[in-house]
Amino acid sequence: MTQTFQDRLKLYLALSRTPHGIIDMAAPALAALLCLGQFPPIQVTLVGIITVFAGYTAVYALNDLVDLRTDRQKVDIGGYSDGENYLDGVMMRHPMAKGALSFKAGLAWAVGWAVLALAGAYWLNPVCLYIFLAGCLLEGLYCKLWRVTPLRALINGAVKTLGSVAAVFAVDPSPSPLFLIALFAWMFAWEIGGQNIPNDWTDIEEDRHFKAQTIPVRLGLQKATLVIVACLTAALFLNIVLLWVSPLTFGILPMIVVVAVNVLLLLHPALLLVERQQRELAMALFNKASYYPLAILGIVLVRLAY
Repeated sequence: MTQTFQDRLKLYLALSRTPHGIIDMAAPALAALLCLGQFPPIQVTLVGIITVFAGYTAVYALNDLVDLRTDRQKVDIGGYSDGENYLDGVMMRHPMAKGALSFKAGLAWAVGWAVLALAGAYWLNPVCLYIFLAGCLLEGLYCKLWRVTPLRALINGAVKTLGSVAAVFAVDPSPSPLFLIALFAWMFAWEIGGQNIPNDWTDIEEDRHFKAQTIPVRLGLQKATLVIVACLTAALFLNIVLLWVSPLTFGILPMIVVVAVNVLLLLHPALLLVERQQRELAMALFNKASYYPLAILGIVLVRLAY
């Protein structure tokens, strides 16, 4: 059966987890606005949006390219089900591993978007180009350490912060070191507690089968949930610190809303996971935490508007 252009495009978008990638774009936008304290020039905004989309599209595809052999093994034992209530499963999960997309096609897709991301990053600030290259190298290393050490999660946490760090340098060639530290620590804590560990939790049976070295496998689910809660509690306080060191000022009401967002999207689903220890709740935490930077971005946009 001949595939239509639309069907083919869906496979490429699934390779790059585009629905999730688009939501992830909120984090660099948020970082840029908090650093600058105002909207950047229109040309920087437009090039930044294209560059961030290209970067996330390339890096998510890179993950599947490097992990192709491992993903195929998981598919062979029934892993990566489609149709679950899981943000990364909105479209087909890992289409190359399932034979729906060839390696060459996936590689061409990733390289094309990477070239666009590199060009945009260089135009914004050459430092952004180096940050993007570092992110690609670290992402590849993260994938290769799957059976080596659970400390690879630390690499994943760093990779997830780099897009936002690059966005800061795109709007300010000499940003405040204190702001950069607060931004990195905040996003790192959110990524480990709200994304990395819950995501590994959903694949724990397959990971145990292949003796993978993830935090849920090595520490067990109970201790893994404690790490989640610790990280997300830290994210709450670091979020407040980040807003405090930003040039923008926030009154009592916006700060109350920020705390409420942290509780609703991070801490409440995390505590439910601690209480019930269910895979579905790990998925729910991952899904809700994915919208967390977008929710904070919404608060900042309202602050800029008024």
